[in-house]
Amino acid sequence: MNNVKIKMSRHAKRRAKLYKIPESVIFDILENMDLSHGKHEIIKEIKGFKFPLKIVVDIKNDIISVITNYPLKKGRKNEGLL
Repeated sequence: MNNVKIKMSRHAKRRAKLYKIPESVIFDILENMDLSHGKHEIIKEIKGFKFPLKIVVDIKNDIISVITNYPLKKGRKNEGLL
């Protein structure tokens, strides 16, 4: 994806600050992905984070809008229980 702009929504910027996720980490993840138009939920394990990061984006006309991002803590409660 060349000449793609990545925009962070106000909500996404606040979530990143709250959970201490550097915007550069989010940009690096998105720049290395080949995404089509529409809404996407990206879940990625990142070194240095206890939980995988979830990034929700909407893509229109070569602009990636980051809607939200946060550590994905859900689904981890029952881990190890059978």
